[in-house]
Amino acid sequence: MTARSTRRTTAAHSRLAAAGAIAVAGALLLTGCGDQTKDKDKDTSSGNSSSANSAPLAAKLPAAIRDKGVVKVGSDIAYAPVEFKDKSGTVVGLDPDVAAALGKQLGVTFQFENGTFDALLTGIRSSRYDIAMSAMTDNKSRQDGVDPTTGKKVGEGVDFVDYLTAGVSIYTRKGDTENITSWSDLCGKKIALERGTVSQDLAKAEAKKCPSGKKLTIEAFDDDQQAQTRLRSGGVDAASSDFPVAAYAVKTSGGGKDFQVVGEQVEAAPYGIAVGKSNTQLRDALQAAMNAIIKSGEYQKILEKWGAQDGAVKESVVNGGK
Repeated sequence: MTARSTRRTTAAHSRLAAAGAIAVAGALLLTGCGDQTKDKDKDTSSGNSSSANSAPLAAKLPAAIRDKGVVKVGSDIAYAPVEFKDKSGTVVGLDPDVAAALGKQLGVTFQFENGTFDALLTGIRSSRYDIAMSAMTDNKSRQDGVDPTTGKKVGEGVDFVDYLTAGVSIYTRKGDTENITSWSDLCGKKIALERGTVSQDLAKAEAKKCPSGKKLTIEAFDDDQQAQTRLRSGGVDAASSDFPVAAYAVKTSGGGKDFQVVGEQVEAAPYGIAVGKSNTQLRDALQAAMNAIIKSGEYQKILEKWGAQDGAVKESVVNGGK
């Protein structure tokens, strides 16, 4: 979700569990807010109260973070089942659970702060956040701080600590596919998606290929829930998001009666935790903690809880995206 810049397009069979497996997340379709208004969303922490001195990897953290005991996490908390709010307003999902496991290794609390996806990397540059963890695709554009559409430099770029693999899917209203089975079928149609995502990059690339008189209309929103609402109301023909999110929406929205996934996933690539280029000690500490929870089996249990085990990685690497 602040995800996703254009990568090499390769159709991929399901890299994450099918929609039925994601049902373990619960029949919830929640409308987390994708803005940065302080009075609207309270900060939410994922971690534990263990002393940094007793955590096995605490010494790897920068002293300032270790002393503070908190890692500030920028996240668009409206991307179920990766991160979203439950009925009580608590931030839940795959990312918060992974962050809590990392917190045990590092002896700190991961404090999730809500923000719009396309502003998360800016938040790292301005020190609003220490990291961004928000179903963000690791790719060269983000690593280098380059706008994928214009090719122009827009920032310093970030490093990524990779932890999952996922692709991008298209979905439509159930029983009303408009004969859409791939991105090439979208010419002459309207699609809703979240701003700043790989879905938007793919749509822009496809729009350039459409023949005269068959324009692809792209409606970009601040968060994925708004895109889903637009599709549900009939305002667009299709929507697109990362596969686990699309599959969860298909399973839960309207009790499974609202949407259906069409075609295969494309752009299978790693999700990464984004860290500022200059913050190499924090980056390396996160990688060490991630590999520790992979080795312990805790990582696998978290993925199974959220139906994402097919996207598991055997080892966390830095900047594995292309």
